Amino acid sequence: MSTADTAPSTTSLDRQPQAPPGSTAAAPELPAVPKPARKRKPWVWLLVVACIMALGGAGAWYWWQQQLSALPPGIAKANGRLEAEQVEIATKYPGRIAVVLAKEGDMVHAGQILARMDTVELEAQLHSAEAQVLKAEHEKVMAEAQIAERDSARTFAAQELLRTNTLYQKGWSTGEQLDERRSRMKIAQAAYETAIAGRDAANAQIVAGQAEVARLKSQISDSTLVASTGGRIQYKLAQPGEVLQSGGRVLTLLDLSDVYMTIFVPASVAGPLALGDDARVTLDPVPGYVFPTKVSFVATEAQFTPKTVETAEEREKLMFRVKLTIDQEIRDRYATQVKTGIRGIGFVRDRNVAWPDSLAVKLP
Repeated sequence: MSTADTAPSTTSLDRQPQAPPGSTAAAPELPAVPKPARKRKPWVWLLVVACIMALGGAGAWYWWQQQLSALPPGIAKANGRLEAEQVEIATKYPGRIAVVLAKEGDMVHAGQILARMDTVELEAQLHSAEAQVLKAEHEKVMAEAQIAERDSARTFAAQELLRTNTLYQKGWSTGEQLDERRSRMKIAQAAYETAIAGRDAANAQIVAGQAEVARLKSQISDSTLVASTGGRIQYKLAQPGEVLQSGGRVLTLLDLSDVYMTIFVPASVAGPLALGDDARVTLDPVPGYVFPTKVSFVATEAQFTPKTVETAEEREKLMFRVKLTIDQEIRDRYATQVKTGIRGIGFVRDRNVAWPDSLAVKLP
């Protein structure tokens, strides 16, 4: 059997290319096997759906709140804050503070004594002035007694002059005696006028002394510092023992008889407003409550804009200050809770527009 007959037969497909001697054979490339697709877990889809529903619900709630807070035409609102007038309790005359009877936060009424100044020196001056008045009154009594005495002497001198003149006319008296009687009459008249002048001087001293007494009493009275109106002590600015100049501040009193909110509104809103118009106020610390107020002031000049405006767009930027004063009954009811500086919202309206239910009066 020949060698060709025993060799295994090969085909062209079975043959592999032979690498040349001395070279490294490359690995055969295998076809890529596709990876199986990963399935998302069900809780991921639930989380996505929940987020979408939450965002939608939040948007719907925000839209609904905007609809609830929307104001009907004819009603405007603006941010503001509560304010009240401050009264400075100050000294009228220089002096030393003796005692301060009020402290910060105290509620006081009109006429209540808040502090006293040292009046020892003033009281000594008062006693001296009263003594001078008493002395002048005694001098007046003495002058009136002298007037009576001098008047009597003047009357007697006049009678003697008359008798001597009669005797002289009949030749029973000399001219020397007549001249003597005339001289005595003049002396008596001068003494009488001097006594009257002494009485007038005593009267003048009495008037001057009484004026000095009244001045010192007034100064002593002004040394007692009282509350000019009811309210709450806001600040204590001086302590007992301090020496203050005239006008030195001792306390700051918050006048609760005039509590208001200041807001700024455009000209289109401020124009129709009239003093006494109804208004409403809500406060940030007590949401949900609506307080009744009145328009008590509308500024005649605009703020936040130039003095001269040329275009309609600029005129729309004109802002006017408006005061909304809280009713007296409400102020009295919540006097101990009123605090200036509290932020809130003020509402004003056209008089032909009714208040919506959301702005109906609701008190705590």
